[in-house]
Amino acid sequence: MFFVDLSEWTRENVILRMIAAFVLGALIGIDRGAKRRGGGSRTDAAVCLGAAIVVMTGQYMEMRYQGTTDVARMASQVVSGVGFLGAGSIIVSRHQVKGLTSAAGIWVCACIGLAVGIGFVDGAVLATLILLGGLHILPMIEAKAYKYSRYMVLQIEAAEGGTSIELMRKLRADGCIVDLFEVDRAGTDTKSFLITLTVCIPRRLNREQYLESLMEIGGVLSVDSM
Repeated sequence: MFFVDLSEWTRENVILRMIAAFVLGALIGIDRGAKRRGGGSRTDAAVCLGAAIVVMTGQYMEMRYQGTTDVARMASQVVSGVGFLGAGSIIVSRHQVKGLTSAAGIWVCACIGLAVGIGFVDGAVLATLILLGGLHILPMIEAKAYKYSRYMVLQIEAAEGGTSIELMRKLRADGCIVDLFEVDRAGTDTKSFLITLTVCIPRRLNREQYLESLMEIGGVLSVDSM
């Protein structure tokens, strides 16, 4: 408890817990929805409110049927069970995994709902503020850190499979370190290949100029960096 204690079972506290859980979940959902990410305000608000109701139900059962229930056990089921929502928000497309932050946000919403449901509202508010602040500040820090990173994820479309051999020869000759290298068909209706690789480029090489040099390899149709 920091500033306010809503753990006592009263009509006013129960109403305030439900409203607080819904509002905090909606705030997180609105932030994700504004970036066109995740399930949006309705999903996060529903998860947060639902988690609060579960732990409040456990508290009610503890008072009504003393010694026959365990609030912590009901809360643990929410933390583990909400994973199916997070899994539904994760998308794997062309070797890219999207939605992990949204899945984590849904899980955190459930945890915030549990905190509100048991009366730890000020802690839930603090967690919400930290989460929202982190989601906005961390991308700026990452952008500056990644700017100086020598690791790159490349997707190279090649006209023929033999191009991958020439590509590997050039990367090794230039002193590049390859962490991942995969070759797949670019599409069912095409004969081209899609090469996906994670590579560390030496600091002596300019990244933009080096990507242009990869286009000079015979059979390379396009080079994209992620």
